[in-house]
Amino acid sequence: MSMNPYAAPKAAVADETVTRGDFIPGGRTVPAGRGASWIGDAWGLFRRAPGVWIAVVIVLFVIFFVANFIPIVGPLAVMVLFPVFTGGLMIGCRELEEDRPFEFNHLFAGFRGHFGTLAAVGALYLGGYIVVMLIVMLVTGASMFAMFGAGEAPQGEDFATLMATMGIAILLGLALTIPLLMTVWLAAPLVVFHQQGAFDAMKGSFLGCLRNMLPFLVYGLIAFVLSIVATVPILLGWLVLGPVLAASVYTAYTDIYLNR
Repeated sequence: MSMNPYAAPKAAVADETVTRGDFIPGGRTVPAGRGASWIGDAWGLFRRAPGVWIAVVIVLFVIFFVANFIPIVGPLAVMVLFPVFTGGLMIGCRELEEDRPFEFNHLFAGFRGHFGTLAAVGALYLGGYIVVMLIVMLVTGASMFAMFGAGEAPQGEDFATLMATMGIAILLGLALTIPLLMTVWLAAPLVVFHQQGAFDAMKGSFLGCLRNMLPFLVYGLIAFVLSIVATVPILLGWLVLGPVLAASVYTAYTDIYLNR
């Protein structure tokens, strides 16, 4: 302990609130190629603790799988708690980046700190998702209900109309869901590392994604190809791709929001 009476006082700071680099509210625009680098950097984080990462993915899959068998409450709880689990993994990623061990209990670190805010992010996302589904149903549901209400399978022109209506429903759902996903994609690290409230973190996540549409397009295309490859060997590839995609949320966050 320093005995210098003129030294500035030091306060204990929660480990998860310390970050390296100056924070950029709302994020900055990075080159399109950085979308590929996010996955590459995430692979580097995975390689530092592959066994723990795989264990985390398996347990998380089991939790979500079992929860979805609980009527109504289970699937809703999954959507609300997903940012809480993500927040814990972000803390684990930061530990790896700073050459400290990534431990299995990091999966639950979000429950020990910032739980209320992270759960609020999930609840707001759930509310937005319900609104999106209601809009899609209102726009396309009436015509589909009329077709099936006749009691016979639609044929000819009715079948073509049904296919067109389903196509419109899918496109409308995507058009409304993508902006909603943008609000939560990077929200968890903004909560755990910068103590932002749920609304501010979701706003910051949306702005960060909006300013980096091209990098995220590159990222999405690469992730899509990798997901096909990971699915081929009886889904076993997801034991690696799952952790890499989770860690890529952290690498994207550091690239967009931190000036290092």
